[in-house]
Amino acid sequence: MIRVILPAHLRTLARIDGEVGLDVEGPVTQRSVLDALEVHYPMLRGTIRDHLTQQRRAFVRFFACEEDISHEPPDAPLPDAVASGVEPFFIVGAIAGG
Repeated sequence: MIRVILPAHLRTLARIDGEVGLDVEGPVTQRSVLDALEVHYPMLRGTIRDHLTQQRRAFVRFFACEEDISHEPPDAPLPDAVASGVEPFFIVGAIAGG
């Protein structure tokens, strides 16, 4: 089971308390985790990645094992600790300001 931690505004939108547990079939990648997340929580479609291009939204970042993996290819395998459920996959809303 993959553990996913969402930012507060997305937890509110999906009516989730705490982290999400997802079963992902096949290789555990950013794409497979996000696909599973959107199947279970369809209200999140388009909030994390664009509907058409499937590209990550500009102010969203992904972290695994304390490393920013936002710019990794979406089909690159996630670390074993995330794939085994030991470590969570974090989706973080980036903060911009002046």
